[in-house]
Amino acid sequence: MGAGVVVLREGFEASLVVGIVLAFLDRTGRRDGFGTVWTGVAAALALSLAVGAALFAAGAELEGSSKAIFEGVVMLVAAGLLTWMIFWMRSRARTLRREIEGRTQAALDAGSAVGLALVVFIGVAREGVETALFLFSAVGGSSPIVSLVASLLGGAAAVGLGYLFYRGSHRLNLRTFFTATSVLLLLFAGYLLASGLHELAEAGVFPESEALVVGAFVALAAPTLYFFFRTPKTAAA
Repeated sequence: MGAGVVVLREGFEASLVVGIVLAFLDRTGRRDGFGTVWTGVAAALALSLAVGAALFAAGAELEGSSKAIFEGVVMLVAAGLLTWMIFWMRSRARTLRREIEGRTQAALDAGSAVGLALVVFIGVAREGVETALFLFSAVGGSSPIVSLVASLLGGAAAVGLGYLFYRGSHRLNLRTFFTATSVLLLLFAGYLLASGLHELAEAGVFPESEALVVGAFVALAAPTLYFFFRTPKTAAA
């Protein structure tokens, strides 16, 4: 399930960037920029696939303790990045549309096709590279077939939601969507942390201990969930 949720969330965030830019171009009568946008998307997807292929190729070349250490370190990095990404997105959600539209308008004012392509390239490539890292970590602890099917379903759902967003559907409750997927991803980050420590323990870096694995999961999941759901105090008037 982790792979599907990751692709759904990351794919939808990438779709949001593309949808915001396309909607802005359509609203301002600049549909001639659509081709440039899709060029940026294609370049970002190519980079993401290259990073994913490099990760899986590197993992396949390693054996024994070297393979366990590599996979363990990648899982720990993915756990930290996933947690940071969730809180970063939460802090930027309210201003995301304004920032993207501002960069798009700046590229149009400058008459720069490269600048316009970069607006979507940066956003989509960031989500794509993160997805490659998370999927590599997720596949290490589950069946590749299951992960592939879950990823395809998550990707299809992300594209569908992105299209509905572009069409201006009012049925999309983005707050509920991001809250639900964030909770699942935070739990998944805890799982990656525990799995990473388990891999390092198998390589002899840490002593093998179930208590250490469970403790690591709780140590990450409990405080992050607390801070995620904590209601900020309102400053006194």
